[in-house]
Amino acid sequence: MQQSGPDCLAVINAGSSSIKFALYDAAGRDRRLHGQVEGIGTNPHLAWVMGDSGERFERRWAADELDHDSATREVFAAAATMPGVRLSAVGHRVVHGGIFHCGPVRVDDRVLADLAGLIPLAPLHQPHNLAPIKAIAARYPDLPQVACFDTAFHQTQPAIAQTFALPRAYFAKGIRRYGFHGHSYAYIAQRLHQVAPGLARGRVIVAHLGNGASLCAMRDGHSVASTMGFTAVDGLMMGTRCGAIDPGVILYLMDEEGLDSRTVADLLYRRSGLLGISGISSDMRTLRASSAPEAAEAVALFEYRVVREIGSLAATLGGVDAIVFTAGIGENDSATRAAVMAGCAWLGVVADAGRNSNAGKETGGRITADGSAVAGLVIPTDEEGMIARHTADVLGTAAKA
Repeated sequence: MQQSGPDCLAVINAGSSSIKFALYDAAGRDRRLHGQVEGIGTNPHLAWVMGDSGERFERRWAADELDHDSATREVFAAAATMPGVRLSAVGHRVVHGGIFHCGPVRVDDRVLADLAGLIPLAPLHQPHNLAPIKAIAARYPDLPQVACFDTAFHQTQPAIAQTFALPRAYFAKGIRRYGFHGHSYAYIAQRLHQVAPGLARGRVIVAHLGNGASLCAMRDGHSVASTMGFTAVDGLMMGTRCGAIDPGVILYLMDEEGLDSRTVADLLYRRSGLLGISGISSDMRTLRASSAPEAAEAVALFEYRVVREIGSLAATLGGVDAIVFTAGIGENDSATRAAVMAGCAWLGVVADAGRNSNAGKETGGRITADGSAVAGLVIPTDEEGMIARHTADVLGTAAKA
């Protein structure tokens, strides 16, 4: 880790088998370096790109040579390749903040214990989010760390949107709808105010469509409702997650099929969604390229679920002024966007095929016709950039820069 030169912030977004990272200036605005460790535990591969030069670096390891702790050390080693900077803080994506963490917070032992207590609410994400925090605290105890929560953006939702129809006591215990992908939605809300301020003040549905997928209904840039709920498996069909499901199906699987809770969790999180329906892949690109009818069925179901949930959120908002597509599928798959817009024609969405084919690059992101009653836009998300800005705000470096 460099100890001289201007301060920089690192951002770490850790998943079950990968760690995305980036290096920003002290204000969290200018990205200097970015990269990712993939295949942790299977086929570890580190690649990072220098911001100014675009120069790319790579390293590989054997399967058993890199776990999350050692991967974090390699991330720091990659950051140290940026000459003449001092790493002054680290911001982390943490999926779940629970009831009490409604915004970014500097991590200490108490906060870390709180977040560890939320592992049952996000068992596939939270442990991996916390692993780098623990590794950094052990190696660099004086380095400030900030936790930024996926759930925080949705704290503006009214109580009725957060409540399950269960006995009241369970709500007080934290069993409620939280919503996720908050960093993405926060960035889109901010960006929309820059590119289309009139729309940003209105009724907007943002479609974060990727391997993990959800929708968020916004009014004046604030979350009103979302498709994800208590966990990140709810709502839309995803790459390997089933999305919304009748709870009776789970009871049936346990009672009649003899599945225990861990097997059910594995089924719902890892073996369903696009992968489960197609039996081929969780990757939309692979399914688009396949001639198998099962691939087409999986894609059709994904599109159907998005359209159906947009209808639900449109009712919640009392109408829609804009639909924004973002994340891997939302930004890059014009066929999915076309199908969703066609399914939303009843709302007044009139797609422009030419604009949609190039993601609205020549029209400020707009992919609908000029006369469309509902605007359709493509806005690339930047979750790491949002985390960097939150981290700078918490530490006061944004004002100093």
